[in-house]
Amino acid sequence: QFELVESGGGLVQPGGSLRLSCAASGFTLAYYHVSWFRQAPGKEREGISCIGTRGRSPKYADSVKGRFTISRVNHENTVYLQMNSLKPEDTAVYYCAASSSPTCERDGMNYWGKGTLVTVSS
Repeated sequence: QFELVESGGGLVQPGGSLRLSCAASGFTLAYYHVSWFRQAPGKEREGISCIGTRGRSPKYADSVKGRFTISRVNHENTVYLQMNSLKPEDTAVYYCAASSSPTCERDGMNYWGKGTLVTVSS
């Protein structure tokens, strides 16, 4: 069974950091482009970062550029999202997704995780 599982979410104060993990089981994540999306209450799911199979030239949404870093450790079958300088507007459910095509678009994803909640609040 192919599965993606996110972890690492939680409650953090503004200015704090979290590292999210996206672990794959049942397939080799190294062969897939991986993206992180988030969905805040009442808003559409938005793509915030994606990384290719070789980990070069990752992409970021303007809202997180300079604060978030995506990385992958293929022998761990895991992709990470390091989130620094968190703001209240970063509060959302964060999802990882994998695509067998070189795309970061939501419609191009083959597999989705169930999400992990990040709450930024004092």
